[in-house]
Amino acid sequence: MCSTVWEGESVLVLFRVKNWKSYIDRQKKEYTRFRYPKELGAEIVVVIPCYDEPGLQATLQGLRACEPPAVNVLVAVIINSGVLSNNDAVNQNRITYDEVSLFASRYNESNFSFFPVLFERLPRKHAGVGLARKIGMDLAVEHFLRNRTERGIIISLDADCLVSSNFLTSIYEAFQQDDRLRVTIHKVRHRVDEPGSELEKQVRQYEAYLDYYRGMLKEIGFPYYYPTVGSAFAVLADTYVKVGGMGRQQGGEDFYFLHKVFEHGKAKELNDVTVYPLARYSDRVPFGTGPALQKMMDEAGNTPTVYSRRSFLELKSLFDLVDAFFRQDREGVAARLHGLHPALSRYLNEIDFMRMVDDCNGNSTRLDTFRKRFFHHFNAFRIIKYLNRVHPDPFPREPISAVLSHPFPGD
Repeated sequence: MCSTVWEGESVLVLFRVKNWKSYIDRQKKEYTRFRYPKELGAEIVVVIPCYDEPGLQATLQGLRACEPPAVNVLVAVIINSGVLSNNDAVNQNRITYDEVSLFASRYNESNFSFFPVLFERLPRKHAGVGLARKIGMDLAVEHFLRNRTERGIIISLDADCLVSSNFLTSIYEAFQQDDRLRVTIHKVRHRVDEPGSELEKQVRQYEAYLDYYRGMLKEIGFPYYYPTVGSAFAVLADTYVKVGGMGRQQGGEDFYFLHKVFEHGKAKELNDVTVYPLARYSDRVPFGTGPALQKMMDEAGNTPTVYSRRSFLELKSLFDLVDAFFRQDREGVAARLHGLHPALSRYLNEIDFMRMVDDCNGNSTRLDTFRKRFFHHFNAFRIIKYLNRVHPDPFPREPISAVLSHPFPGD
């Protein structure tokens, strides 16, 4: 019996090795020519994209001060710039590279290491945080592959973040305690340089909006309601490879990547693990905290608004019917759609909802498979498109203060 189990595990390990190698071989060689030192033998790699970031030292010191887990940790700083980056940013990156190298020479230990990598003149089409995050994570997979580390953990962080002292230990223990776990999601609480400032007020409103949006997705029965913040997740290397790795988007890469991961296996929110990004106005990327705060500043004096609760609850009426669509023909599905709000019905026609359900039924022999396939089609991106479609007509946006007092089930 033991021999059988061992042989089965060996086959699984060989399968992973083959898949990982195939994945790495498909990546651009100019990005994987660097390697994290094999002798570090890390089982956790913290990947930090870094662009024109003079405050990185605080992030590195914060990680160094964390409670150490029972395995080796590598903090990889992917310092990057593109062909269009200005000279000041390029020079700051080079200074940062030297500073991280010096930091590593002073503080590296056998079980905890820091390692900078410098990329310059990345192509215009892809240069940015998505590509930098992808490079760092791909190199982590390559490191785990060379060291035959089956359950290597990749932690995603940003260069302006502080973390709670249990950051590394709690993430590691979560994966150790649950073999089904594929990704962890971490709490985000922005910090500000000037407490009581207008910026703090705005970032707290933005955090409240994110909590509201997450809570409404959960309330309406969407299974992948978790926040998607690039500095606040960790994923198993094997899962990272299976979903095709991180995208190269110049913004929103975390959203697209994490929703692929959520469909692949179990996710868990670690509410005792907190990341503290620095709140600041920014237009570096098209999505995320910086642009949201910039928009709030540009619209100063206007009351911040959010998607209405009514728009979510109308969508819940549809999601409550999902199981009833299983093994139904078009006539049966159409009969169950009567009574939905006209605006939602129009949106379903726009996205050819009937064909979507046909696909789910045509490729599902069990209800759980049908349900999973349904939410693969009616995913987070489609929910956002629906919400934009029905606002402001027929559903006016609501002041954020009007919705925040609502308690969400299970929270």
